[in-house]
Formats: sequence, structure tokens, C-alpha cells
Amino acid sequence: MVKEITDKSFAQETDHGVVLTDFWATWCGPCRMQSPVIEKLAEELDDVKFTKMDVDANPDTPKSFGIMAIPTLLVKKDGEVVEKIVGYHSKEQLQETLAKYTA
Repeated sequence: MVKEITDKSFAQETDHGVVLTDFWATWCGPCRMQSPVIEKLAEELDDVKFTKMDVDANPDTPKSFGIMAIPTLLVKKDGEVVEKIVGYHSKEQLQETLAKYTA
């Protein structure tokens, strides 16, 4: 399951373990392509938490991370950003990236 988070809940939701956050917007075509890939990964990977944030409704967090394009995926491990992935990525590409932090 991919959990919808907000500016207020971001720090609390992403401070422990490996967390992938999808920064997206309803009007973004590539975001709509990326979302099903992330949903599928969330079903398959138990050792990663998946979250998503609507950048239009929550502008503060994307701004604090310098996110200028969407989709952008942030991977955090124990509260530290370890990867920033911009643009659409396949399931295989994301699995490979996440495997670096869950092994």
C-alpha cells in the first residue's frame, strides 16, 4: 500500500527504515505512469515503506528538497536522503535502486 502523506506528516512518516516517497500531481502525465509502478512495488516489497505526496497541496516539503520537476522519487534510509530520482523509472530500475538500501 502507498500511503498519502502531507507536509505535516512527512518527517514522522519517513524517519525510520527505507522509505520511497513519490512527489506527484494530478495534472502530471509521467506521474500517472509512475504511480502504478510504485503501487506494484509496494505490493511486492515488505522491507520498504511507500509514500506519496501531492506537490500542489503540499508545497513546503518539495521546496525544502529542491524538487523542481515531477515525478521525483526520494529514497530515505533512517531519515537521511540516499537517492533522488527524477522522471519516470521502470519497476526494474526502482527495484535495483531500492536493493542497495535493503540488503
